[in-house]
Amino acid sequence: MGNGLGISLGLRANLGQFAVLVGVTGLVGAMVGQERSLLPLLATNVFGLAGASAILTFLVAFGLSKAAANLAAGAFADRLGRKPVLVAGWLIGLPVPLLIIWADSWFWIVLANVLLGVNQGLTWSTTAIMKIDLVGPSRRGLALGLNEAAGYGAVAMAALVTGAIGEQAGLRPAPFLFGLAIAGLGLTASTLLVRETSGHVQLETAGAEASQRLSWRDVFLRTTLRDPSLSAACQAGLVNNLNDGVAWGLFPIYFAAAGLSVGEIGVLAAAYPAVWAVGQIATGALSDRVGRRPLIVAGMLVQAVAIGAIAVTSSFGAWLAASVALGVGTALVYPTLLAAVADGSAPAWRGSAVGVYRLWRDLGFAGGAIVVGLVADAGGLPLAILVVAAMTAASGLIVRLRMAARGSRALGGSDIPSEGGSVGIADHR
Repeated sequence: MGNGLGISLGLRANLGQFAVLVGVTGLVGAMVGQERSLLPLLATNVFGLAGASAILTFLVAFGLSKAAANLAAGAFADRLGRKPVLVAGWLIGLPVPLLIIWADSWFWIVLANVLLGVNQGLTWSTTAIMKIDLVGPSRRGLALGLNEAAGYGAVAMAALVTGAIGEQAGLRPAPFLFGLAIAGLGLTASTLLVRETSGHVQLETAGAEASQRLSWRDVFLRTTLRDPSLSAACQAGLVNNLNDGVAWGLFPIYFAAAGLSVGEIGVLAAAYPAVWAVGQIATGALSDRVGRRPLIVAGMLVQAVAIGAIAVTSSFGAWLAASVALGVGTALVYPTLLAAVADGSAPAWRGSAVGVYRLWRDLGFAGGAIVVGLVADAGGLPLAILVVAAMTAASGLIVRLRMAARGSRALGGSDIPSEGGSVGIADHR
């Protein structure tokens, strides 16, 4: 699908710019990956914090700021354009590694994670929205699978690299100099190589039956409550990121208490997002063919089993297998939820809808850190992990009951993939 201005929809038609955005998303993921295996260890070994609730304050700060930034990113991307939001996110992320290196109290680590949350919300939301813009309605699952694969593949690689550096050179400053280089590369690439995609949105809107813009309030209410499929996606996203927060903030402490080395913890911290990253390439494309709901339900249930296994086993091998299973379950869910939200929103307000979904999804970091921290302090880490497993299984059942069985007609007027069906707009790859 194209127009007289040289703008076309489709993966093949926009392959160069799509590849640039995949690379930028990888840098975004590496920014958060630098912390995955080290920050909980900094809390206990350097700053002397005791108790899960105290240690997880950094995760609460990250989750709240990222959730708010997601909401802002979607709204600003629809009104101001995508690229300015992306560049602003990288500018805000530049000080993060330096704050962690220079911190002389836990307050500065929490502040660094406020900035990191804003960085992640603005940059990751915008790169996802831009990829949706480029490919059009018929390959959203594939596009988002590639987007999330790049991001979480980089999370895994950065966790593995910084874990290895931390074991050899200490927890600070060496691992976070890596993060500083990543931030500089992200800002440079976003400024010089990324192009605005608002024109692609206008092209898709021009071919839609209903392109009117909804107010922000209407988008928020529709995505959060009024549309059963969108609201089911929001709660599943929240629980999914609650799981990710537990894997980030609680599992390293749990594994360290069992006597694992920093290097072994780094391997476990990397295994889960690595499998998640690679798997998303296949699961995103698969959801274009079989529909969104089956993959989301299956993924939440697989995650529940994997998390429960981590709570009831006690060896590195068992934890590695469970981490792999957790990655598989998350791969089934993550790009599919985003694609489901894009399916159910019109091009004119899609960025805002994605922002609302990502608000609720990333509140899972903060809400999960609070709930799990309190449970862990009261009843121990295994009990807290089992509670998370039960919540995950319940979330999958909610999706099964509330989300439409087939992809619904997007409000922009274009058909999206249904289970075993075809799309109303030809694939212009």
